[in-house]
Amino acid sequence: MEEFDVVVIGGGTGNKVALAAADRGLDAALVERGPIGGTCVNRGCNPSKTLIHRADVAETVRGAGEFGLDAELDRIDFPRIVHEVTDAMAVKSDRMERAVRERENVTLFRDDARFVGERTLEVGDERIRGEKVVVAVGARPAIPPIDGIEDVDYLTSTDALRLDRRPDRLVVIGGGYIAAELGYFYEALGTAVTIIGRNDVLVPTEDREIAETFTEVARRRHTVHVGYEATAVTQEDGRVTVTATADEGEPIAVTADEVLVATGRRPNTDRLDPEAAGIELDDGGYIETDEYLETSAENVWAHGDVIGTYQFKHAADHEVEYVVKNALDGEDEAVDYTGMGHAIFTSPQVAGTGRTEEELRDDGREYLVGRCAYGETVMGNTLKDRDGFVKVLADPDGEILGCHIIGTDASTLIHEVLLALASGSGTVGDVTGTIHIHPSLSKVILKAFEDVE
Repeated sequence: MEEFDVVVIGGGTGNKVALAAADRGLDAALVERGPIGGTCVNRGCNPSKTLIHRADVAETVRGAGEFGLDAELDRIDFPRIVHEVTDAMAVKSDRMERAVRERENVTLFRDDARFVGERTLEVGDERIRGEKVVVAVGARPAIPPIDGIEDVDYLTSTDALRLDRRPDRLVVIGGGYIAAELGYFYEALGTAVTIIGRNDVLVPTEDREIAETFTEVARRRHTVHVGYEATAVTQEDGRVTVTATADEGEPIAVTADEVLVATGRRPNTDRLDPEAAGIELDDGGYIETDEYLETSAENVWAHGDVIGTYQFKHAADHEVEYVVKNALDGEDEAVDYTGMGHAIFTSPQVAGTGRTEEELRDDGREYLVGRCAYGETVMGNTLKDRDGFVKVLADPDGEILGCHIIGTDASTLIHEVLLALASGSGTVGDVTGTIHIHPSLSKVILKAFEDVE
């Protein structure tokens, strides 16, 4: 049995831990069956957002007439779009793998891993053991128990990013951010999209006003059925039919060329046998960690999607810094998630941080609300963004409790608030006391915070 100072399971952000161990002169093993780079590089945020940029360009061309510009979108080379993006991601993954293989003190194992004992893993036909172990095996699409789903050729988010033929009609099961982003991408490139979500709004984890506005905008693009549960799927003559039912109303049946199942994600712990190493899981199968990201098993840490705290690439990158400090450098520093934000890359974009108004209300927390519509600013009006707005939630003493945005460049604008939370005093005055360039779009943030005051 081969022994290592550090064994890292998962080649996404876990790759960074293995390289950091090598930088410290430690013998590290990196175990990854698939392409290096994990979900984000190969089948998640990087390819999806690169594809979505093409959708944004198409939407800009289609909307040019509103600004007095005569432009037409004559042709969409869908296979070229997809192949350019997937090929670029493959090149990046290959480059990352070469960097691992060329690094001294790192041994790459290209196989599945399962725990067979305390910090001991079976990798293919070999057994390896680490003085310390880091688990970063991520998550994968969750497939709900829909009648007939196993008998049809359904798409997951991974498959939807690699189709080389654009479907004429697509039905999406699910109403979260993955469904929203991929639905937008396909619609912008010419596919008729139907979305079936079981909640009464799309993107239901967002602040309620944001989710309601987003759902209203989505109805202009797609056929949207909210409050419906997909109960059965059938396939005949190359077409798929989804049947869905609601607590109120008649069942619906939607037929399309393809069906995309985007109903959330599940941790990959079922492939790892973590219990054999004394690693405890929560009811959802996610690895439980303490504030230092150490698991219930001594000298075993975990981070990223597999712990289920924040399933974002930037969250996993942030957690890597603490794993390196605590697992490799022997420190005890609790993870600080202050200023953690998120974004949905649709049109309009959605971004947020902190508490929603519903959460504050349920907690009985006293709060103030500030708002500003994009159209109340020069640049927002120039962009003809009629739906966008910023919503700020703050304690009466000025502490920022949450900020939620829907509109143009929301994913960029939210960083002004994240900076105030993470590096400023975390108060409304951090924003209102900053000179904002006129007439930049960021004035919509300023005006929303001024509305609190």
